[in-house]
Amino acid sequence: MKVIFEATIKENGIGGWFIQLKDTVDGRVENCNDLEEFSITIEKLGSDYGGHIDEVKWSVDENVSPNHLTEVKAKMAKYHKELFDDSND
Repeated sequence: MKVIFEATIKENGIGGWFIQLKDTVDGRVENCNDLEEFSITIEKLGSDYGGHIDEVKWSVDENVSPNHLTEVKAKMAKYHKELFDDSND
């Protein structure tokens, strides 16, 4: 069984965005209001599979503004850099 999650960037209807995370194995859906919440949620869902996730399929709803998409991408790049580029540790 492949553990695949779907992460969709969506507009929240009040001037911001959120990431809808779906576990395709059991159909659970969680809404994450920022990347920190997304990270915690995907770790929590992944723990049901021994921490093993085969793939995260990313998509963007068609109504997401270019500004929000740019914001999410920039925050993801910053988050990735903080997690993996700390060469002094």
